[in-house]
Amino acid sequence: MTNKDKNDLFYVCSLIEFISRLTKNRRGDVVRRIGLKGIVKLLHDAEINHCLSFEEVSDEVITYYQIPKGDFEPEKDSPYSIPGVQDIGKLYAIMIEDLSEPGKAAEGLMDVFSSFISDEISNFRTDLYYQNPDYLECCYKEGYLLE
Repeated sequence: MTNKDKNDLFYVCSLIEFISRLTKNRRGDVVRRIGLKGIVKLLHDAEINHCLSFEEVSDEVITYYQIPKGDFEPEKDSPYSIPGVQDIGKLYAIMIEDLSEPGKAAEGLMDVFSSFISDEISNFRTDLYYQNPDYLECCYKEGYLLE
């Protein structure tokens, strides 16, 4: 994966986290709504969209893909400080880069965001999102949180 591809992946992962928080949806629900073709387009357009605010781009994505308001608010009542969207975006980007087959970043993004690990990472009442990405990748591969 080139540095440009890594930056584009990081941007799209952060954008998905931003949209998910804004619309109060699970991350998997957002990526399923956007679909694989949409994810490919977002990755393609990321270099240009970097120049725009998350607010502007997310408004366009929410409208175009008709992402409804949800009621998923994992940050609500968390006893811990909530990591920023880019912190979580970086975590996802590292995992997707490590777990995806070459040239299959969009598919890897769909798979990781749609898996159980995404809801676990989004549970801000725990500190799972601070764990080493290698541990999270092993959990993802096994299909459950390892001891």
